[in-house]
Amino acid sequence: MLICKKNFNENPIIIGIESSCDDTGISVAKGRIILSNIVLSQKIHKKYGGVVPELAARHHEKNLPLAFKKAIKKAKINMNYIHAISFTLGPGLIGSLLVGTAFARSLSLGLGVPLLKINHIQAHLLVHFIKNSNMNNLYPKFPFLGLVISGGHTQIIEVNDYFQMKILGSSLDESVGNTFDKIAKMLGFYYPGGPMIELFAKGGDKKKFTFVKPLVKGLNFSFSGLISNISQYIKKELKKDSLFIKRNIHDLCASIQKIIAEILLEKVHKATLSTKIFRVVLSGGVSSNNEIRRTFTSFSKKYCCWRLFLPKKEYTTDNGAMIAIAGVIKYEKRLFDSDLDIKNYLPFSKFKKF
Repeated sequence: MLICKKNFNENPIIIGIESSCDDTGISVAKGRIILSNIVLSQKIHKKYGGVVPELAARHHEKNLPLAFKKAIKKAKINMNYIHAISFTLGPGLIGSLLVGTAFARSLSLGLGVPLLKINHIQAHLLVHFIKNSNMNNLYPKFPFLGLVISGGHTQIIEVNDYFQMKILGSSLDESVGNTFDKIAKMLGFYYPGGPMIELFAKGGDKKKFTFVKPLVKGLNFSFSGLISNISQYIKKELKKDSLFIKRNIHDLCASIQKIIAEILLEKVHKATLSTKIFRVVLSGGVSSNNEIRRTFTSFSKKYCCWRLFLPKKEYTTDNGAMIAIAGVIKYEKRLFDSDLDIKNYLPFSKFKKF
């Protein structure tokens, strides 16, 4: 364990570094308050229809120093007062993670402060412990059920403490974020497709089209069947009318959002009944989708036992703030990591389970 050269502080200043995919995020936290949260997106992937891992890693190398300078400047802090560096160790793209790890190690060694390695999925859930980070402006009490929905992950997680988490269900194939992107491509939208579907769903009739819900036992998800069902339906209708998508784009998008939101809700509801835990926390980039938020909010109002926590949209996508707050909590618990723990890590196997 690396011993901090600075005295332990009950209100520490922690740097959070996020580089798991294509967004470069650096944040400065002072205790539970976020002083700055800089995210630099890599728009180059749009022309490839998805994230290119090698390009993502190269752009992180360029963006990390820029994001760090912006974060420090906006936070208005002296670097000598930083207490620790937290960073995403995984899961994510290996090249991107290695670049972020190297940057974090260099800061740690240069400033003489400890490293705090963070699990990306746990950080998405812990974002709710940033002061005023959700629509309730309250911290969720343990235990709670977390639904992590993003481009790479779809999981229901039982959270019994900050770092005591158990995966109850996961997608067996496609994540919900990839599902949105693949369906969007069928409709002629560019990457990322999820926001485009949400945009065109406005004003659409979400009851116009009905698609088949996958039958998956337990609390796991499967979206490949839904993707195939929608693809086959669109191809069939295009044979009848070559302008089918154009004529029905708003209703199609609204109907697609509706069924995905219902699939997510039904599984989470099943999880609450089996665990008897009725505090539900949403997180991840797809949790910014308004139809999903409306569906869960409407159900929570009807089902009085539920207590729903929705993150503010600035904290839904990958960002440094979620890594910083996870670092703050680890710092409070004195869970520091030595440099030797970091440089020999095996990113392929570390994060299959919490």
